[in-house]
Amino acid sequence: MEPSLELANVTRVQQFILLGLSTRLGVRDVLFAVFLALYLLTLLENTLIVSLICSHSQLRKPMSFFLGNLSCLEMCYVSVTMPTLLLGLWVGPYHLSFVACMTQLFFFIVLICTECTLLASMAYDHYVAICRPLHYPLLMRPQVCWGLALSSWLGGLVVSVAKTTCIASLSYCGPNVLNHFFCDVSPLLNLSCTHVALTELVDFISAIVIFCGTLLVALASYVAIGRAVLRMPSAAARRKAFSTCASHLVVVGICSAALFIYCRPSRIKSMDLNKVLWVIYTVATPLCNPVIYCLRNREVHAAFRRSLHWS
Repeated sequence: MEPSLELANVTRVQQFILLGLSTRLGVRDVLFAVFLALYLLTLLENTLIVSLICSHSQLRKPMSFFLGNLSCLEMCYVSVTMPTLLLGLWVGPYHLSFVACMTQLFFFIVLICTECTLLASMAYDHYVAICRPLHYPLLMRPQVCWGLALSSWLGGLVVSVAKTTCIASLSYCGPNVLNHFFCDVSPLLNLSCTHVALTELVDFISAIVIFCGTLLVALASYVAIGRAVLRMPSAAARRKAFSTCASHLVVVGICSAALFIYCRPSRIKSMDLNKVLWVIYTVATPLCNPVIYCLRNREVHAAFRRSLHWS
């Protein structure tokens, strides 16, 4: 009898119940319409950027290459979290299988880690363009750009495999209610009925390596850029350099929100605050990045006008 009782105590949860953003029907209807519109607008913006980069030879430059990668990533990123958010707003709390939950978590971690390393690569591109302009064609040749992009995706994949494997190997004995709109690390750890010290350690180390490491690369690049800009004799040259980097600095600042969430202790009790932070990051960032990057980019403006003229 005792072995069967022990087996029952470690029976794995087969599905989770996601509470979503709100359980109030009137509020859900309004939020569903708002977030659906934001989702479609995000896909439209990023699809437009990718199509412009692919169809105009003037945009086939290292920074445009990274921007195209970032736009593809943003479309995948918002498509990982937004469907479950919209489903929760449409039907209320709903069931999600264990496999589907772990799959969503895997792709979410891949994409957020890849985004941070891509932003570090873009900061390095700015550094080379401003601090070592004569060596730019050599240091940022196509092979290097492809290597940086593939390394970003591969790094995100490796981290995601490690973190998702640790979380999926935990035992979930119930309750199975996730106070979130997608499967995230913190609410899953809160539901585990086994020792999570190793998983929390992997989570923390990966956060330090990926997020803090890439942020330090970006900061080091912009410290060097700042010194180079201050040495420029022409005010016009300084304004041009600042204009080139301003949009990326804004996006790096937004990406730093992930540091605040992931570098805290993994078992976060304030799930309502966590949900608000992740709504801002998973919805606002993919929506705003294309606007931020293209607002001061004259080449993108010119390519967009030519596309309108041809149509």
